[in-house]
Amino acid sequence: MPEEKNYKASTGVEELYYAVLDDSIASIIKDDVDYVDFVQTITVEMPQEAVRAYGSNKTAEIAVSNGNVSVTGAFHKLPFQVKQVILGLETVEGLSSYGAGDNPPYVACVFAKTHEDGSKEWVGLTKGIFMRPNINAETKNDSTSFSSEEITGQFMEREVEGFEKDKTVVFGYDESGETTNRDALFQKIFGVAYPGTTTTTSSTTTTTTSA
Repeated sequence: MPEEKNYKASTGVEELYYAVLDDSIASIIKDDVDYVDFVQTITVEMPQEAVRAYGSNKTAEIAVSNGNVSVTGAFHKLPFQVKQVILGLETVEGLSSYGAGDNPPYVACVFAKTHEDGSKEWVGLTKGIFMRPNINAETKNDSTSFSSEEITGQFMEREVEGFEKDKTVVFGYDESGETTNRDALFQKIFGVAYPGTTTTTSSTTTTTTSA
């Protein structure tokens, strides 16, 4: 019996997590996994191009050329503390700066596409860097309007445990109330448990409780 297919489209996005990767071991995070709230949109562009080889006045072979993976995120507000981390900003006496010597760290990210039935599609980005955003400001008019912030990153392939080839994007789907693929993805991308998941180990038993 074929597995039942799910045709429900996503209606939202939430739970954006990120962590800086260790310089020497790309699959290990340097610090804790952090959370960014109030994400509005996330776009992951994964361009591909079909390349044809010809002979005898017809197509002899087709190969796929993969382009660079880019990520654009829009936020109600991207906190100052997050920018400091993902852009590698130099900070002196509470003041941060942009300059020619900026060197953003490699980071990994995970976010969730949400569905009206409570199910979620989890998307993991294995290794990439974010580039400094534009600084925009607009005068206040008769009616109040909220601005948003946007940031763009470029991602590359990285070794992911369990996969034969290096990967840039890893994803999984959980039905409403389930967390199996979410938990597995966090282990693959960050090497740690989903925040709120605790593991207790004794000489005889190991118990894991998911939030």
